[in-house]
Amino acid sequence: MRTFQLTFLKHSARVFLLSVFILLILWFSSLLVPIFAKSETQLFEQVWQTINDNFYDPNFNGVDWKSIKKQYQPQLIKANSTKDVAVVLNQMLSQLKSSHTRFYTQDEPAYYQLLGIFFPQNSDLNKQLKKFFPKGKVEYTDIGLFTKDINGKTFISSILDESPAAKAGLKVGDQILSVDGYSYHPIHSFAGKAGQTVKMLIQRSPEPSSQQEIAVVPKVFDPSTMFLQAQTASIKLIEQDGKKVGYIHIWSNAADPYQQQLQDELIYGRLKNANGLVLDLRDGWGGGDVSYLNIFTAKHNLSITNITRNQRRYTYNYQWKKPVVMLVNSGSRSSKEILAFGFQQSKIGLVIGTQTAGAVLAGRPYLMRDGSLLYVAVTNVFVNGNQRLEGKGVIPDINIPFSLEYAQGVDPQKQTAIETVLQAKFSRIDK
Repeated sequence: MRTFQLTFLKHSARVFLLSVFILLILWFSSLLVPIFAKSETQLFEQVWQTINDNFYDPNFNGVDWKSIKKQYQPQLIKANSTKDVAVVLNQMLSQLKSSHTRFYTQDEPAYYQLLGIFFPQNSDLNKQLKKFFPKGKVEYTDIGLFTKDINGKTFISSILDESPAAKAGLKVGDQILSVDGYSYHPIHSFAGKAGQTVKMLIQRSPEPSSQQEIAVVPKVFDPSTMFLQAQTASIKLIEQDGKKVGYIHIWSNAADPYQQQLQDELIYGRLKNANGLVLDLRDGWGGGDVSYLNIFTAKHNLSITNITRNQRRYTYNYQWKKPVVMLVNSGSRSSKEILAFGFQQSKIGLVIGTQTAGAVLAGRPYLMRDGSLLYVAVTNVFVNGNQRLEGKGVIPDINIPFSLEYAQGVDPQKQTAIETVLQAKFSRIDK
């Protein structure tokens, strides 16, 4: 009997302690909810006000911005996480129907990439970032690919040259099923795993039998240099039909030093002896200006010949007169679209691929109180004084669709570009 009483008392004590523990958790959670709500309300206010003060159109594209605030602010009550808050904020921003206007969190590669593009040339942003990046350097761990969700499935849409994803043998069109047994997340799947082997389960065709596990080793990316490195690594000489076709992928920020690197390769480097050129502006980010096209449009015929002591001659031409085509798609945005427009207008060559994004405004990043990033369209943009590409984009001369799902790395747009250079089909060019 005494043993039974002791057992009963012990059980009761455990139940009592468990009940107290649960009550403490509920009490602590009740304290956190108002703190979270207050913090997110302040963030909401900061985002709304930043748009109110800096958006390029004082009429907010015909939207009553104050009414939009009243519409979306109550929805924060339903938000239980930072992800939920971001959804609400981006739904609000979408009402402006404008490119270059979006809210980014640290859970997105685009957050780091945008900071990497802007912070080296923005001293104010650089100072603000020290609070969130104590090392004074923006970086994140990744494998170097971009994805697109189609019908609830995640497919690889592009892969940075010489990235861990490329080295591992992943292909554009692969469906990502899992990473180390968990659902794929562009940041969480690789965070803290730089230099370690990660196992990705992918599916290469519609047939489940095409599933395979691929080992990949993530690395720490510096977003201020990663796209230039990928651009350098993309350069190839493709030999076909007795000719050499040069290829380069401009992943982002087509200006110095990206622009300088392209010109150096065309004048002095690996592309110098190519019979033609494929200039790939698909995907990635924008940047740059029309001077990027000068090497193709300059009227001068200047060349320089250097003769060394042993009488070897080296001649450098400072204008590209050989065939060139440009590749674009719906991921070609911002100033890349202006370059495509100028490419057509100047009759440099044919533009191949699919219609560009129609995202041609000038944007500026603003760091929010919690370290999140608000990208704001601050300037309207016109070409030739009155032509607006925002919402329209550039229609290619040769439209080549690209079915992404299970493409198995086959790139019909790139192959068409190579064949066009080889056949020199340039009906737009003045002879």
